[in-house]
Amino acid sequence: MASRISELVLGCRDPELLARFWCEVLDFVILDREHDGTLEIGPREGFGGAQPTIILSARAEPEPGKSRLHIDINATDRDQDAELERLLALGARRADIGQGDEDNWHVLADPEGNEFCLLRARLEPLP
Repeated sequence: MASRISELVLGCRDPELLARFWCEVLDFVILDREHDGTLEIGPREGFGGAQPTIILSARAEPEPGKSRLHIDINATDRDQDAELERLLALGARRADIGQGDEDNWHVLADPEGNEFCLLRARLEPLP
């Protein structure tokens, strides 16, 4: 028997801000709200489907040190350049982690500075 990823947890100062951003990026919806401000976002069909959900956990201060986990995304309905423009318009910004011009992905940061990568490959949307 194997395991699979069901949720990713991201500590953040403003779960509402990041929920709006990541819901637009991934076409997710808010699935749950906790009394402490924590939000769970995910696909419309909810928890347990093909895609993991994202828990946006309210934290007063970011955890010290660089995060060792980041999200990679791929466009499903447009090419990489068009998706890059869409992400920048939503509030993402370019991040320099030492990548070169020859790399075929873009390193970006969400509105709170969490790094993520836009990969070149275009994936089919999930059914």
